Amino acid sequence: MAEFDVDLFVIGGGSGGVRGARIAAGHGARVMIAEEYRMGGTCVIRGCVPKKLFVIGSHVRHEIEDAAGFGWTIPSMSFDWATLIANKDKEIARLEAAYTTNVEKSGAQIVKSRAVIEDKHTIRLLENDKKIRAKYILIATGGAPNHGAAIPGIEHVISSNEAFHLKKLPKRIVIQGGGYIALEFAGIFAGYGSDVTVIYRGDNILRGFDEDVRAHVRAEMEKQGITILTGCTVTKVDRHGDEFTTHLSNGSSIASDQVMFAIGRHPNVANLGLENAGVAINPKNGGIAVDHFSKSSVDSIYAIGDVTHRFNLTPVAIREGHAFADTVFGKREVQVDHANIPTAVFSQPEVGTVGLTETEARAQFSHVDIYKTTFRPIKATMSGRDTRVLMKLVVDGATDRVLGCHIVGDCAAEITQAVAIAVKMKATKADFDATIALHPTAAEELVTMRTPTARHVRQAAE
Repeated sequence: MAEFDVDLFVIGGGSGGVRGARIAAGHGARVMIAEEYRMGGTCVIRGCVPKKLFVIGSHVRHEIEDAAGFGWTIPSMSFDWATLIANKDKEIARLEAAYTTNVEKSGAQIVKSRAVIEDKHTIRLLENDKKIRAKYILIATGGAPNHGAAIPGIEHVISSNEAFHLKKLPKRIVIQGGGYIALEFAGIFAGYGSDVTVIYRGDNILRGFDEDVRAHVRAEMEKQGITILTGCTVTKVDRHGDEFTTHLSNGSSIASDQVMFAIGRHPNVANLGLENAGVAINPKNGGIAVDHFSKSSVDSIYAIGDVTHRFNLTPVAIREGHAFADTVFGKREVQVDHANIPTAVFSQPEVGTVGLTETEARAQFSHVDIYKTTFRPIKATMSGRDTRVLMKLVVDGATDRVLGCHIVGDCAAEITQAVAIAVKMKATKADFDATIALHPTAAEELVTMRTPTARHVRQAAE
């Protein structure tokens, strides 16, 4: 009788777990993957993909408004929230089926059940109480919305999960949070016509991003009529039938038809049986503690993606899953390089960024040059819309290496993906300057900024 039923058991059918399962199976491993909800995980089912579909749809109103400047007369149009939800659900179902098919084609077996770890090699399936022995276990259970401390009326608050399934578009919505999800949904709801108020405890939104990006995004969102209140928090939510009153720490209150919290996510580590195998938790972030190869404190158990709370981005989870499979089953050690990871916020306006912020660069390098420009995009010259694009390069003044790139405006994410290659290759500002501009584009500004707008020199300690 074989010592193990499978070579690899993956807990979690999201992007990272699926990649790890497929690549391991491709290396000849016997693989089983358990998913208790829907294949595809957060990103596909209730995250990146449906969010981006909502964002695209919310742009249409602006496109219609801008059309007049280009000579178009568009008859009165209407929007139907139910149609959006139905079409989104159809597309997500298609993607879920594709994920399932691709896993099965790889030779891995899918089980629809919650899986709990019994010991370092044993998993119990709650669906049928069956036990599976695996040589290796990969935990890829992702994260979940975190509403923070309990407050009166917290049961009335929704997260991004429920926002994808609302029966109707709220006329007024209060969103607490100042990061990716909060700002993306603020733009989404505002684009579809909702009155939006954003509440954030800090002094400004997008904590951790470049200061110029934070200020620019806030100003642009406020131009669109989105109210942003910083330096306060929600302390209580009262419900009155279908309406809500949100009480703030500054003593004010706001009436709305919906209240949403998007203040962060926590790793899905509860009730997995980690303690049964002795898997350690990172005390700094609450995620599973892992080394550079995603190995936990137990040799046979690995963890990838948001459950480790390292870099909570879908492409990072995918890369970690692939690296794990290559390392354990592909007979070659692959370590994921987490430096210079590009990221985007699909707010309105859109943000794309890679590398160091100005603040980070000035803390690490003695000479930092800043190249920054804001300008009116060509489309706005005809539409009349009051909006500006921000582009910023952070450069090591000693070596001329481009340390960071920060863009706010249309197609910021698409531009940043390409620029990220140059930053990863340690391109210099001279390399950017030597590149002929592609005209007329917004991105040409990245290769035509010649003169630093600021130079920072840190004096040596005496």
